[in-house]
Amino acid sequence: MASRFLSVIAGCVLLAFPSPSFSERTRIACIGTSITYGAGIADREVRSYPARLQSLLGERYEVRNFGRNGATLLEKGDIPYTRQEEFRTSLAFLPHVVIIEFGTNDSKQQNRTHLPEFECDYAAMIDSFRTLASVPRIILLLPPPAFTNDTAGITGDVIHRAIVPMIRAVAYAKRCETINLHDLFLDRPDCFPDQVHPSAGGTEMMASRLHDLLTMDEDTSFNLLAATHLEGTFSNYHGYDCLSFSFDGRDAKVVSPKRVARGRPWIWRARFWGHEPQTEIALLERGFHLVYCDVAELFGNDEAIGIWEKFYELLVGAGLSPRAALEGFSRGGIYIYRWAAAHADRVACVYADAPVLDMKSWPGGKGKSRGNPEEWERFKKDFHLTTEAEALAFKGNPLDLAPRLARAGFPMLHVCGDSDETVPIQENTDPFEKIIRANGGDINVIRKPGVGHHPHSLANPRPIVDFILRATASPGYQHRPPE
Repeated sequence: MASRFLSVIAGCVLLAFPSPSFSERTRIACIGTSITYGAGIADREVRSYPARLQSLLGERYEVRNFGRNGATLLEKGDIPYTRQEEFRTSLAFLPHVVIIEFGTNDSKQQNRTHLPEFECDYAAMIDSFRTLASVPRIILLLPPPAFTNDTAGITGDVIHRAIVPMIRAVAYAKRCETINLHDLFLDRPDCFPDQVHPSAGGTEMMASRLHDLLTMDEDTSFNLLAATHLEGTFSNYHGYDCLSFSFDGRDAKVVSPKRVARGRPWIWRARFWGHEPQTEIALLERGFHLVYCDVAELFGNDEAIGIWEKFYELLVGAGLSPRAALEGFSRGGIYIYRWAAAHADRVACVYADAPVLDMKSWPGGKGKSRGNPEEWERFKKDFHLTTEAEALAFKGNPLDLAPRLARAGFPMLHVCGDSDETVPIQENTDPFEKIIRANGGDINVIRKPGVGHHPHSLANPRPIVDFILRATASPGYQHRPPE
């Protein structure tokens, strides 16, 4: 497919557009659909996302809009982009950066019958830019959500379930960066007046996110896997390299960003690998590493802490930041808070999601929760508690450690459903928050009305991501314009 594009297109470019004498400015080509073009926006010449990006980046950059209304990525679509004048002129522009936005029109009924060819066609388009003398950096945009499921036209469900995963697969295969516009707008239908095209406010958000990426302060000298000499099996984690390996007899994983942020920040997933990963994916986009070391099911006891101490020493010894952002879902809350109580100087912040903070609540089932008798017995065994009375008197719960955690000074964010019957907020986060605040600690709680233990996280993880960026002093946060 790529060779077909190049044999036809390259000759046209050379004949129609002799090599121009460009300035030293960084040339950015924005190619895509009517979303890139700025359809439906008054004064699109100054309010489309490429125009806003130009304004944010300033005179050192030249941003050009090569959007085409109705265009498809699919070669067999009704308006294939590669056959349009905009494609030819974008190649002739010899960009240093190419930002690609497609998928929305490919979800239409007349086009989606060809979706099996989407990844191949996308790879061919990428190859056509990579053969240019400018050797551009290529960024793939996951399309914004469409707030319509008109199955005869643009269909939001097809974008979400089919097209977004395929773009991630292409990004992994072709080693391209991605920006997740889909999650960014999931809770912002107000930014799409016609349910498909972003408003001027929406294009401003798009430009701001791209500005963050393009101006991120990078550490180009760092390679964690080379520094650790780890060996294992690679897989695709939502478009990123994931190395799975054995560490101290435990399953472990390291996911590397495409570009490493200055300061080498990282997020440490404690439990339930891969579940509701939207926060982690957003941080990978921003130059964070993601790590995991399975210590299930030890409930954060001394053995678990000892394994994590060695894991931490491996990673920090190789060059990651001395302070990690800790992420704990459900019982993972026990793990991260017991680790934080033992090693507060190694913690940048804590993000706890529906966390277990008192094991009498869960797995004990001594209050509102039904608990889990099997896990309650496992907890007693892990901590060498031989009687029920000893288990009930145990003082190593995060709730018991809250005064110490408050004095440690790192910020905490909890995301909880207020109707959680498995890990009731009334027995876990509510009393924990009161103790933290009473002892001068820094904690915020996002309560999800009417939500139970699931789903975890937030569909749009931006509040969680912004919290972690602030806590880690990430350059990506410092570049963000005020809202």
